[in-house]
Amino acid sequence: MTFSHPINPQGDRRYGRGATRALAASLALAATALCLTGCDSAAAGTLDGNKLALPVDGGTAVVDTATLAVRARTDDGRSLVLSGAAAGGLGTPGPVTRTADGARWSYPAKGLTVSAGSEHGRLRIRLRSDRDGSVSWPVTGTDRAASAVQVPRGEGLDIPVKDPFWNSADGGLAGSTADVGGDLALPLWGYSLDGGNGDANGEGERGGKSGAGRGHGVSYLTPTDIGTSLRFSSTGGRLRTTAAHAFDAGEGTRDYEVSFALTDGDPVAPATDYRSYLAQRGQLGSLREKIRKNPANAKLLGAFHAYVWGEAGTPEGVQKLRRLGVDRMWLGYDAGPNPPGAAMVTAAKKAGYLVGPYDTFANGQAPKTADSPTSVWPDRVYPDFCVRKADGTPVTGFGNRGCYLSSRAFEKAEPDHHYLADRTAKMVANGADSYFLDVDATGEEFRDHGKGHEMTKAEDRENRLARMGRLSQKLVLGSEAAQAWANKAVAFDHGSGTPVADGLWKLERDKETWGAFYPENAPKVFFKPVQLPAALATAMYDPKYRAPLYETALHGSLVNAERWELSYEKLPAQKTTRALLAMLYNTPLNYVLDGPTLGKNGPELAALQKYFSPLHKAAGTEQLTWFRRLTADRTVQRTVFGNGTLTVTANFGTRAYDGLPGGCVDAKLSTDRTPRRLCPAQLG
Repeated sequence: MTFSHPINPQGDRRYGRGATRALAASLALAATALCLTGCDSAAAGTLDGNKLALPVDGGTAVVDTATLAVRARTDDGRSLVLSGAAAGGLGTPGPVTRTADGARWSYPAKGLTVSAGSEHGRLRIRLRSDRDGSVSWPVTGTDRAASAVQVPRGEGLDIPVKDPFWNSADGGLAGSTADVGGDLALPLWGYSLDGGNGDANGEGERGGKSGAGRGHGVSYLTPTDIGTSLRFSSTGGRLRTTAAHAFDAGEGTRDYEVSFALTDGDPVAPATDYRSYLAQRGQLGSLREKIRKNPANAKLLGAFHAYVWGEAGTPEGVQKLRRLGVDRMWLGYDAGPNPPGAAMVTAAKKAGYLVGPYDTFANGQAPKTADSPTSVWPDRVYPDFCVRKADGTPVTGFGNRGCYLSSRAFEKAEPDHHYLADRTAKMVANGADSYFLDVDATGEEFRDHGKGHEMTKAEDRENRLARMGRLSQKLVLGSEAAQAWANKAVAFDHGSGTPVADGLWKLERDKETWGAFYPENAPKVFFKPVQLPAALATAMYDPKYRAPLYETALHGSLVNAERWELSYEKLPAQKTTRALLAMLYNTPLNYVLDGPTLGKNGPELAALQKYFSPLHKAAGTEQLTWFRRLTADRTVQRTVFGNGTLTVTANFGTRAYDGLPGGCVDAKLSTDRTPRRLCPAQLG
């Protein structure tokens, strides 16, 4: 089985099939069949005592019904530990009952009913609780052969489990807990075993000596991400992870599901598995389809992104960009008291750019004292629409300002009062064709106890999807750090390209170092250059730990960029690395521009965009089908998009590799005779 080769546009994995033949002969002879008349005994699995064996692509998964420990036997004879026993124990299990695709049993002491089966080549285990409580499972990374863990923090990390930095306090990972539904860009994680295929052996070419199929790994998907967390621990100098799920009737999280898949250990294999999972369920969006429904979405292809202030947000500023040779841009602007007028919007659209406001439906403040126009609403939206805690008090809004507003309250009111439609119409009255809706696509959902607009977090998510769906019919819609569940709703996002480490928030709160929200025409929070502390720079931008999990899962569905407060010029020491990553991942750079920065940095921006534009126009709607590190130190990396539509090789090191200098990138379209080279540091 291998993830090393492309998968088709529908996301079907090109595994070795014949998983039903993977049951070992000894197991087949010794096991007690659970099948009733007329069922497929191979697909349904076999039982030997408390060991339930189920066929999966690449081998056989064996579930211990007494403890929920999971092992696997691969087709090539390896024995792998996929999960240790559930932490804290489950009590004595009840009898095992046959189901169509596996088996069902219970843990009466915990109030849990469990079903396990084979589905699309994966092991799927579902737990349902009849009471509020929790379970800590699966317990992963315990196999002694585990070599690297994959974590979708922002774009994605691939971390050697024995790496001293990540096992220390400096890494900020060991001892931490991530909310799968709120902190991770994708509801998954994974492990490589025995080195997998992430390390090069000197070739790394497709179909060459990349080691395809020789490694092993496991992908963990948690579709029930709300209420699920992932804890990282360092045990004996090795990173382990334990998932936990909170069963809560009020939150609607009494169900918990985990899908396991055997992989070849490739560093992006869990994301490839997840893309297949989404496609199989009709949950994978298509940028091509979004363009078909709203042709303006095509302007995202080849575009860099920038928020404009002062002179940059005028017709003259737009014309200056165009004269520099910038053929595509997404231009956003703050919803301040003096947003760009129709003349600027007309100039932007004439230049071939997208242009639109920043807005949020999530914050409400008293109109007379509100510090932002986006927080002012008519009638009694504030405070009547405030999300309420169980004790009736409002949930304080971001920045300790006002309150968070209930998506349920808006949805109930919208048919009669049109608060959201009227707001949007006002915001785009200048002719804007794009819209950035802050936080709607992020994972910070709310349980609302407010009378008349009660909702769970899952219902909050559905309400947001509904209103984003309405907006996207006429506008090129983006949102902050779009999580996978929103991939069909938005065309672009700002944030999921950034693997944020906790130290960033502390640094941003230090206004003396980071900058504050003034002056109005060029807030220092966006424009002041900052030197990241060494540990934070390593955690976020060291390329040897990066892996394009998000792009592997969702490239071709939406356009992903970094957070807007982390503009390309904000972190001078990381500029070359960030430019190489953007080209390697086929994702746009994000800027903030005012008059002075446009004059100073405009030529460099134009040179970078000129290089990026044809690559993204050709491959922005394609799938990322291949990722490899070509050197043992992980500094030379390669991606392939589509069926060879675009191949990119980036050298993050200081020594040349196969003629490619350090700090440079080569990109080759299928129509090119020779690669196109970019050395970002030479542009400044």
